[in-house]
Amino acid sequence: PPYPGRGSLSPAIAKAPGRCGPCFPRGRCPGVGAAPGAALPLPSRRYMGAVGSSRVMCDNVPGLVSRQRQLCRRHPEAMLSIGRGVAAWTAECQHQFRRHRWDCNALERGQRLLGRVLLRSSRESAFVHAISSAGVVFAITRACSQGELKSCSCDPKKKGSAKDSKGHFDWGGCSDNIDYGIKFARAFVDAKERKGKDARALMNLHNNRAGRKAVKRFLKQECKCHGVSGSCTLRTCWLAMADFRRTGDYLWKKYNGAIQVVMNQDGTGFTVANKKFKKPTKNDLVYFESSPDYCIRDRDVGSLGTAGRVCNQTSRGMDSCEVMCCGRGYDTARVSRVTKCECKFHWCCAVRCQDCLEVVDIHTCKAPKSPAWMART
Repeated sequence: PPYPGRGSLSPAIAKAPGRCGPCFPRGRCPGVGAAPGAALPLPSRRYMGAVGSSRVMCDNVPGLVSRQRQLCRRHPEAMLSIGRGVAAWTAECQHQFRRHRWDCNALERGQRLLGRVLLRSSRESAFVHAISSAGVVFAITRACSQGELKSCSCDPKKKGSAKDSKGHFDWGGCSDNIDYGIKFARAFVDAKERKGKDARALMNLHNNRAGRKAVKRFLKQECKCHGVSGSCTLRTCWLAMADFRRTGDYLWKKYNGAIQVVMNQDGTGFTVANKKFKKPTKNDLVYFESSPDYCIRDRDVGSLGTAGRVCNQTSRGMDSCEVMCCGRGYDTARVSRVTKCECKFHWCCAVRCQDCLEVVDIHTCKAPKSPAWMART
């Protein structure tokens, strides 16, 4: 299962609908029908074992391009590591967008809706490419440290003695091999993008790289003291990735500060669309097209609309009923729920609570009444 709060993530999505291969049970085709991205949800270890051949397994994963199938055949255990992180990367995307009109829940209702979002080259597309690329780095690096991959292990460069602000220490334990994770993710994720003077490919490659760099940004040094009574006469240290939530929060800030760009005349890079804004760095997210408002259900842009979404009547932010419901108004329902209350600490060592009945108001956005909207859905 994914690590709570440390999602080994991975998304990337097939370009066109396809047929499920035998590796996928009951005709489920995860990832089929979406736009270019990072990595596909992959079959579990049980199904891989049932097939018995990495070539057969990789040939039946829908949506992979030729280079990705080659990597899959060469490193089938790495593909399984990526696949295990799909649920966690989805949860991270939904966590970051939980208070917005587009809440990343298209992932739960079919990858085709997400594919429409990615095809627009919008801010949302930029974020999804970055977080998915970061997820592949995180998943592969974690698998290396846990000895799950034949092609890598702990960081081989972290050996011997070193020095920091607290003095000398010895490298020990298992440092996360982030460089291998980045190298593998670059080869696998970027393989989906066409090289050359293609605007969307350049945008995706830029955001993929920003996502990979975000994971390495939060690599931290952890140490353990050795000596009599914890005197720390000797320190042993190693490098470890931070919880994936740190990467998600960082990329969320980059999403809010994403820079709109246009392609250079020579087709090799970007310039800012508005000269008042700074030139994007390698850490910034970039996009070409403005986002739709996501107010109404529109499959052409990957919008589920906000009808039925819960809103916050007292908020002034994006989750407020005025913003979330796009001015359509909202319905209020009074519901009863059981909560824990009057909790008391009893020596030693338990906390006992009573069950209390609480009545609360739940506000949900009204659906549009426009005939045009009904026709579009």
